[in-house]
Amino acid sequence: MEKIIDIRSDTVTQPTQEMRRAMAEAPVGDDVYGDDPTVNRLEALAAQRVGKEAAMFVPSGTMGNQLAIMTHTRRGDDVICGRNSHVFVHEVGAAAVLSGVTLDPVDSRDDIIYPGMVERAVREDDIHCPPTTLLCVENALATGRAVPLDVARKVYATAKGRGLQVHMDGARLFNAAAALGCSAADIAACTDSVMFCLSKGLCAPVGSILAGTEEFIRRARKNRKILGGGMRQCGILAAAGIVALEKMTGRLTEDHENAAWLRERLAKIPGVQVKSDGIQINMVFFTLDYPDELVASLPGRFLERGVKINGVSGGEMRFVTNHDVTREDLAYAADCLEEFLKG
Repeated sequence: MEKIIDIRSDTVTQPTQEMRRAMAEAPVGDDVYGDDPTVNRLEALAAQRVGKEAAMFVPSGTMGNQLAIMTHTRRGDDVICGRNSHVFVHEVGAAAVLSGVTLDPVDSRDDIIYPGMVERAVREDDIHCPPTTLLCVENALATGRAVPLDVARKVYATAKGRGLQVHMDGARLFNAAAALGCSAADIAACTDSVMFCLSKGLCAPVGSILAGTEEFIRRARKNRKILGGGMRQCGILAAAGIVALEKMTGRLTEDHENAAWLRERLAKIPGVQVKSDGIQINMVFFTLDYPDELVASLPGRFLERGVKINGVSGGEMRFVTNHDVTREDLAYAADCLEEFLKG
């Protein structure tokens, strides 16, 4: 079958051959009973990699984030988050439905939450106000930025000074670590709990990790059962996650370098305005100074050439580099775009 070049996201990565072998051969048990050895191994490895006491395998990043909110809060609490954060924009209002909390979004020009924003967002100790108990942050951001460690540390200190718990949506945590030149544990040290995805740039087919203290994970495990996330012989999936952590985290700089190359290539095309300021991971954002009808036709025209892309979202287009896309693939995609825009 002819190769399809998929630059819609890094969620589209295929499991590697090593992952497929590991999945086929994985020893399994019943994870609800806690006796799936492969899941137990993955959770111990994941906790070690992010410097937390314990970790839990969950089906998705959204479930991981929502479990953190459920476990950190009580119904009626107020939760601070970013205006463009995943928990606020892309999780279907789950915090209200599942946990009965209010999400209180803060605005930031660069989507990074700073200490002063936390201070201002904490609700007053007043009979009319819900108690603010949790801060949800992200690293890396969906904008392609990695939040600097010094900022994350100051935000964490500020939040703890106000009595808040801090959860991090670290869907691309290892991308952030690669961009910042630090370890994932360094970033996770600025949190009380952290979620990261195995199924994005790390190529595992399914799953994410939620990590925190042993007591936090004990309570989150019961909440996972409430949400229907108690899985049985899921060591078959966890086996791919082990390979992801052991073999795939170290190569993410390749995706970042390919994205930087693609930004430079696209910037040479007339009418393509590439956003480059502050973008450090595997994402390329750009706008097109062309008629809307032409821009709307691009996903279909690309697909005819064997390339999958998303259309315009929020006025921008986004290409995402990943393990399954080579520099040559990206050059081909850029050539296609230039050809289509020339008409």
